[in-house]
This record gives sequence, C-alpha cells and structure tokens, in this order.
Amino acid sequence: MSTNHAQALHLSANPLALAVDRWIWVFMAAFFIAITLTGFIPDSIVKIEMVRAGMRPPFPLVLHLHAILMGAFLLLLLAQATLMATGRRDRHMLLGRTAFVLVPAIVVVGFILVPTMYQQVWHGMQTAPPPVRERLRELLLFLDNIKLFQIRAGILFPVCIWLALRARRTDPGFHKRMMFLATAIPLPAAIDRMTWLPSTLPASPLASDLYMLLAVSPMLLWDVIRQRTVHRAYLVWLGLFLPFAVAVQLLWDTAGWHAFVARIFVP
Repeated sequence: MSTNHAQALHLSANPLALAVDRWIWVFMAAFFIAITLTGFIPDSIVKIEMVRAGMRPPFPLVLHLHAILMGAFLLLLLAQATLMATGRRDRHMLLGRTAFVLVPAIVVVGFILVPTMYQQVWHGMQTAPPPVRERLRELLLFLDNIKLFQIRAGILFPVCIWLALRARRTDPGFHKRMMFLATAIPLPAAIDRMTWLPSTLPASPLASDLYMLLAVSPMLLWDVIRQRTVHRAYLVWLGLFLPFAVAVQLLWDTAGWHAFVARIFVP
C-alpha cells in the first residue's frame, strides 16, 4: 500500500477529518460573509455621511435592491451549508429552489446598477465646480476599469451557478464546490474596499484577483489534503476564469477600453 493511500485511509476514518468535511463549507460561507461585511460596512458608512452632508446624491433604489439580493444569496449559501452539515438534506434541496429565482434577479439588477451608478457620477461631473469636476473625471476613469470586473462577474457568476445547479443531483461534490467558487467571483467588490490591504489598484487589477484566489484557498487546500488531488470543479472554474482574468489585465486602463465605455455608458 502506498504512503499516500495509507494517509488517505487514515484521514477517512479520522473523526476530526469527517467533521471538517462537513463544517468547512459552513466556515467558507461565513468567511465570504465576513469579507463582504468588512469591505462594505465602513465604505457604506462613509458614503451615507457624504449623502447627509450633501457631498453626493442619494443612493438609487437599484443599489438598495442589489444589496438586498446579494445579502440574501450569501445567507442562502450559509443556510444551505448548515443544512447539509447537520444532515438535513431534504430541507437543503427544498430551500435550494430559491436560487432559480434569486440568481437571475441578481444578474438583471446588476446589469441595471452598473450604468446607473456610472451615469450618476457623469451627471454630477457636468455641474460640479472645476476642482470637484477633475476628481469626478478621475473617478470615472477608474469606474471604466471597474467595469471589467463587473462584466466578468455578470457573465461568470450565472454560468458557474448554472453548472453547479445542473450537477446538483448527479455530482453533489462538483455542485457544492462550484456554488462556492461562483460566489467568490464578485468578492473583489468587497475586497477592493479594504483600503488597508496592500494593493496594485488603481494601476493594475492583479491584487484583486490574487485576493480572490486567497479567499477560496482554505477549501482548496483541505480538498488537496483530504483527497490528494485537485477536484475537477476547481479545474473547470479556472478554465472559465483565467481567460477573463487575462482579458481584464490586457484591457485595464487602455485608451481603447476607456473610449469603448464612454460610447456605451455616457448618455
């Protein structure tokens, strides 16, 4: 018997390993929620104070709707992981049906939100005094680049969720991993708001992608330890993600991309 096979058998019979098998998914869901709250709460507090001070316009309704839907999805992920960890598979399957409504709603609202927020800044720039106008112009250029993240998430998030849901009956291992990998794709929106983290922004999007990969590393590392191999779900996800990551790197802050965004989003 090989050493690796013997170690795998030992892990399979280890009560601690069996407990981690169940609860690491609950941990990952809670971890993603913690990342989201850490990124968005301080940023939201600052922006709320700016609205109260008249330094920026009120948040549009679609932004509130987006926050509610994404929050609901993260709570759904946590609930689903907890149900499976506690052996309530029937309830897990019943609750999971809400994803068929929630995910399309997230995608539709997201594609409405992106131009809405961009045009809000653009309209503000038209009437702002010169010093403020220059700052808003710089913000618009940065938002041009952020569009690359948003478009990538708008495409890959529903595709990965579709792959996960399609496999829910035939390949539960692929299903659960792909659900978490799909959820990781929009995480840079929260991570980039943690201005205390070392970052390559605004010059390069590299740090955002690396932090996202770091966020999924606990479940990947446990899978490698537990199974002595990389699960197929990670390979499928990387196959989808890497071409988009390369495209984001190549288009970031190029004159052609800025001109394209202006043609599409400027009213």
